[in-house]
Amino acid sequence: MAHVHHDLKVYGGIKLFGGTGSPELAKKIADYLDMPLSDREVIEFPNENLFIKLGGSVRGQDVYVIQTTTSPVHRNLMELLIMIQTLKLDSAARITAVVPYVCYGRSDKKDQPRVPISARLVADMIEVAGADRYMTLDPHAGQIQGFFSIPGDVLTASHLMVEYINEKLRPDMKDPVVISVDLGFAKKGRNYAADMDMPIAFIEKRRQGNDAKAEALTLIGDVKDRDVIIVDDEVDTGGSISQAVDVAKKNGARDIYLMFTHPILSGPGAERLAALEIKQIITTDSVPISEAKMKLLNGKITVLSIAPLLGEVIRRAHEGRSVGEMFNE
Repeated sequence: MAHVHHDLKVYGGIKLFGGTGSPELAKKIADYLDMPLSDREVIEFPNENLFIKLGGSVRGQDVYVIQTTTSPVHRNLMELLIMIQTLKLDSAARITAVVPYVCYGRSDKKDQPRVPISARLVADMIEVAGADRYMTLDPHAGQIQGFFSIPGDVLTASHLMVEYINEKLRPDMKDPVVISVDLGFAKKGRNYAADMDMPIAFIEKRRQGNDAKAEALTLIGDVKDRDVIIVDDEVDTGGSISQAVDVAKKNGARDIYLMFTHPILSGPGAERLAALEIKQIITTDSVPISEAKMKLLNGKITVLSIAPLLGEVIRRAHEGRSVGEMFNE
């Protein structure tokens, strides 16, 4: 007798689990979906080994683990992997790793002899742990998508940030122009410029020797007497974006705005941004920003939440609906 599968759901209900790397974001996503975060216990033993215990069964459920992999990177990554394996061993029907920021994204190719491709290793580990799908936001390099064999939703926060600029800031700007911090970001930068209907300029870096700081910076494009929006995918220590601000100023730019998805702000990053002569920083909560750093940047920074975006994609993934429709794609 033939089996009849129509009208039957493949997966049970949505179960949301938040890691310790991004608890506020996980809570906001849960609030958007109007459902609680599922209970779990995360214990770190004195020897730094992690132990996770679920608060209830996930057998047959559609499970989403929300965990960003920024500082402490290795703890957050291991916690994500152990959480996925725990869910797999408890017979979850489907597990999606929701990783707004994926660590090791800059190690995406062998650009010199005897080096690893660590981004590929991270993708492999997420799969081996037991993830069936993944979600992430603005990865540093597009080819990282190809490192995963499992399906995924690779999203961008550009729509959020562009909408904010167009609605809140654009009316007061004078002849605005977008600046891409380097030629590697040129294609994404062009997309930002097209979405905001602005021209684009580029900063070219040229290495002058083996010293990492020995760089000649050239601006390609016109920014004189114009407001500029400097765009990038992430800001780590703030070195590149500080140089970009200096170059824009030297070339006669008026007000300067910074726009980037991931506020990593390692080491002196927040201090560097705070010291810059800029009008505003527009970023997201893909990475939690500490109270101390927020205080340093007080009055200069606007943090847009990606929770509604991720929440809606989770809902659509669960219901088997198109994600592209959200962006008229």
